[in-house]
Amino acid sequence: MTTVIVIPARFASSRYPGKPLVELTGAHGKTQTLIQRSWIAAKAVSGVERVVVATDDQRIRNAAEVFGAEVMMTSEDCRNGTERCAEVARQLGSDVDVIVNLQGDAPLTPSWFIEDLVSGLRADPDVAVATPVLRCDGVALNGFLDDRRNGRVGGTTAVFGQNNHALYFSKEVIPFTPGVYADADLTPVYHHVGVYAYRPQDLMSYAEMPIGKAEELEGLEQLRFLESGKNILCVEVEARGRQFWELNNPEDVSKIEAMMLEMSMD
Repeated sequence: MTTVIVIPARFASSRYPGKPLVELTGAHGKTQTLIQRSWIAAKAVSGVERVVVATDDQRIRNAAEVFGAEVMMTSEDCRNGTERCAEVARQLGSDVDVIVNLQGDAPLTPSWFIEDLVSGLRADPDVAVATPVLRCDGVALNGFLDDRRNGRVGGTTAVFGQNNHALYFSKEVIPFTPGVYADADLTPVYHHVGVYAYRPQDLMSYAEMPIGKAEELEGLEQLRFLESGKNILCVEVEARGRQFWELNNPEDVSKIEAMMLEMSMD
């Protein structure tokens, strides 16, 4: 069985143009681009045969090839990372049984998140996609709420049923959480970690699925699977003392660098 990690990266982001080439400085002064740090995170995952950067931009291709990444060029018409991964799946052919989408804005993703994700997908034949969720403590939940109060699009939250199949994902903080949680308190809110593992046949059918109202309103690509009747498995992962955040906005650069400093990450 073959697993391939694909890192979709585009330069022309409406929210943060040029984001993949933004530089992040680690705890010991080493500066590397976001796309390189995401590639390093992917290379640390065990049981993966290939890591591919998928882009439509020559600047990203050039930067990725400098640090030794395999690059596949994809169409400018891809509307999101999943469609870009689907193009790569068609190029890869039939020798792959799991394709992982490690979005290029999540360089702090621990290797065990992805390892647990792939195991979860293989163990549940009723799902097309698996994605990790991380239970928020008070610090993380307050960070979500602060972003929403200040009009920033922060992380995504997930709600799932007793079988761990997803019910909904949102950029709002769901479920509603009355009361105040102390920093170390575990809360009922789950942070959706922006990584996906797909069965190739379901991934390749994604671009033909209609865009539903929820995907249109939320701007969350995974909702297309739910609105088309496909099951998504939410795999609960453990932080093991690691901090996690995606680079969604320019303000997140300093937040991620502070996390890297605290964790002594190069």
